[in-house]
Amino acid sequence: MALLASPRMQAPNTPKSQPPLGVLPRLIFASRWLQLPLYLGLIAAQAVYVFHFWVELVHLMEAAFGNQHALELLVKSIGYKDSAEISGLNETIIMLVVLALIDVVMISNLLIMVIVGGYETFVSRLNLDDHPDQPEWLSHVNASVLKVKLGTAIIGISSIHLLKTFINAANYDEKVLLWQTLIHVAFLLSAMAIAYTDKIMSHSLPEQH
Repeated sequence: MALLASPRMQAPNTPKSQPPLGVLPRLIFASRWLQLPLYLGLIAAQAVYVFHFWVELVHLMEAAFGNQHALELLVKSIGYKDSAEISGLNETIIMLVVLALIDVVMISNLLIMVIVGGYETFVSRLNLDDHPDQPEWLSHVNASVLKVKLGTAIIGISSIHLLKTFINAANYDEKVLLWQTLIHVAFLLSAMAIAYTDKIMSHSLPEQH
């Protein structure tokens, strides 16, 4: 004779249903969507950077083929004080223009990091787990990781600016060189402090559990 199972044994292990949120908590939680226009604005800013990149690249190609007007625009954009002495492209001008293009690319990467990582962290999930083009860093991104990555990206951008200034140092005042160096060192120390603080916090959290 089979034993009858008790009702407690027959009942499936169903998770407890969460109580519905009140009006005020729902309103506060929905306020995260107010950040959406900010990220859309950053996408528009990135489109401006893409346009600026191609304008500078076209000027560089035209100057390489002897277009004097394009050369004057390039010389003015990289900060030469006396453009009348420049008769054609040289290695310094090409290097400064290429560094300016790299600077645009790095700022664009920073924008992508803020747009994608910020939206994923603070607004809503993008559900890119099975997408072949999902960024590697997005799978473990959070507010702390995002701050460290942003600090690293800012150091890279500052390094490009500082390198451009040193290459073109003859056209800058000594105070400008000194202040740019000090600002770069300040960025470096700030990023190191953020990374160290994040490391301390990540080690202290497991010990609390």
